[in-house]
Amino acid sequence: MKVVSNNKKAFFDFFISDLLEAGIVLEGCEVKSVRAGGASLTDSFVVVKNGEMFLKNAYIKPYEKTSSFKPDERRSRKLLLNKAEILKFERMAKEKGFSIVATKIYFNDAGRVKVEIGLAKGKKLYDKRRSLKDKAVKRDIERYSKV
Repeated sequence: MKVVSNNKKAFFDFFISDLLEAGIVLEGCEVKSVRAGGASLTDSFVVVKNGEMFLKNAYIKPYEKTSSFKPDERRSRKLLLNKAEILKFERMAKEKGFSIVATKIYFNDAGRVKVEIGLAKGKKLYDKRRSLKDKAVKRDIERYSKV
């Protein structure tokens, strides 16, 4: 599995649960651009519309070596999921106040582009401070254990 882009901001801003792998519909040379590392999930989110899931605001850089067709970098991209999975995520987002965010773009073993999505519950400011403190403590422990 080759990870192309991680959404570190999502793990800092949200409590992430129920991770799920989804396929993504890409046009033209977007796959080549993703393979070259030209994808970013910062500020991206997932919307359920008419029983389908769409990835909004994800950035995929236009491929430099193409001549004609260049799709919009931040267009909505359809996610390929099972109907039951879509309904489960939609129900959780409506009833319990979760958001759906993309956490990772990667290539699976078969060479297909996949997006990992998860249910996200917002963190309060004190939770963010605690995660920063835990990260600093972990870094200090690793530094002292190397010496």
